[in-house]
Amino acid sequence: MPQIDSQSDPKHDGGDPPPPKDLGEALSRLTNYNLAIRMAETEADILASQRLRYQVFYEEMSAKPTPEMAAEKRDFDDFDAIADHLLVVDNNLGDGADAVVGTYRLIRRDQAEKIGQFYTVDEYDISPLTNHQGEILELGRSCVAIDYRTRHVMELLWRGIACYIFHYNIDFMFGCASIQGTDVDKLAVPLSYLYHHHLAPEELRPVAVPERYVDMNRIPAEELDRKAGLAALPPLIKGYLRLGGFIGEGAVVDPQFDTTDVCIIVETKRLTDRYIKHYARRTGDT
Repeated sequence: MPQIDSQSDPKHDGGDPPPPKDLGEALSRLTNYNLAIRMAETEADILASQRLRYQVFYEEMSAKPTPEMAAEKRDFDDFDAIADHLLVVDNNLGDGADAVVGTYRLIRRDQAEKIGQFYTVDEYDISPLTNHQGEILELGRSCVAIDYRTRHVMELLWRGIACYIFHYNIDFMFGCASIQGTDVDKLAVPLSYLYHHHLAPEELRPVAVPERYVDMNRIPAEELDRKAGLAALPPLIKGYLRLGGFIGEGAVVDPQFDTTDVCIIVETKRLTDRYIKHYARRTGDT
């Protein structure tokens, strides 16, 4: 959404703060008590994000690090250098990299071009999205420190993403989201639920690459317990669905992370009023 010039907007009565033109300023207005959200600004910030990812994915969960990752206790890849890193920080822990308690990796089209592809391309044909003429955004590497996994922190991350979307005029968000485990038969209920109830329209639908394609339609719709399917989903995927998200066709097993991935697509104009109104209220945009 374009920023509105308070001098020319007939709805602006001068009582609200003018909309920020700077992304950092917009994010700063989302600060709530000790928790703030900002973009990584230094190499130390990115290293802190990578250390948090390692703690969550490799030490807490069951991902398998490379020897280099294990030695440095960081999760890293080539995409980190070209990405934006959204950070939640606890100001009670200081104002530096040690205060990072949540992170999301964000990659726009021009950033992906620097490395030749989006991360998701290794798992999905995303040409329905890359062929779109407007701006698109890949989301990934989302994690929150164990003591901060509250609804408040997750909503702060979503509000930060909404702020980023407005700033860069993003039309579509997408990325791989994971369900823990690689035995797809044991995951038949959530995979089938996503297939039958949240499959993306064909014109927007990424499809898993043939050599990694896993059929999600494992239980017929008439035999599926819809409530059980929804309950079996991890909170992050439920969050995407609440934002009006869709699922690509086919799942992909990721042995390194010990997960089964699905591709999420969110058309930003479908974002719930809850986040749009919150963004407008906190930044002065309307």
